Amino acid sequence: MFTTTNALVLREVRYKEADRILTLLTSTEGKISVKARGALRKGSRMAAATQQLTYSELTLFGNRGKWTVNEAVIMEPFTGLRGDIENFALGCYFAECLESLSVEDQPDAALLQLGLNSLYALSNKLYSPEQIKAAFELRLMCLAGYEPELKSCRVCGKAEMEEPVLKLYEGFVCCRRCDDGKGEYARLCPDSLKALGYIASAPAKQLFSFRISNEALARLGSAAERYLLAQTERQFHTLNYWKNICIR
Repeated sequence: MFTTTNALVLREVRYKEADRILTLLTSTEGKISVKARGALRKGSRMAAATQQLTYSELTLFGNRGKWTVNEAVIMEPFTGLRGDIENFALGCYFAECLESLSVEDQPDAALLQLGLNSLYALSNKLYSPEQIKAAFELRLMCLAGYEPELKSCRVCGKAEMEEPVLKLYEGFVCCRRCDDGKGEYARLCPDSLKALGYIASAPAKQLFSFRISNEALARLGSAAERYLLAQTERQFHTLNYWKNICIR
């Protein structure tokens, strides 16, 4: 059976001498694993289209639950990531998150769009990497079913909080003075809390279009990252790699 689908290459692994095993997030099949035979051979027509962090149109052959790439044409290479090691590393973190939170064989158009929009913004330097990263992390949590309660303090009900905190495991905000002291939290400020609310509800094409001070962005970034790590209960080696690169 042949099928043609658009796919974001989340991961590539060398297999034998010249093949690649790819993890794809596709528009029609969801997350799948495929083999790209001969993709590493010199002069292969599918070499570029099967690279990690490439969006391609792929013709796949399916047999007994296994997929093989028959043809591959690049749709979006995200060229700006290739010459910038920091942004490429951050893009790989996005890909690892998408792989972790997507479901096998279950199409998710919103998740794929989030990945593509985030990589495009990063590749073209439309916003700062920190702003793109924070928006990606929080929106990913919302799409995966972990959207936090952000409209008002869970305890007193106050909407305008001077010292809001985000409870990382419980998934709600409250005033710092209302916090019961149990569990971990991330400190916010009014502007970073407002940005979290915007990210959770903004149209996909306007996800990154918010203005925020550097200080508030730092709080937003810390809260979004820590919330993702708490809710997924795992570490991402690509995140650690990106941070190590940025420190140097």
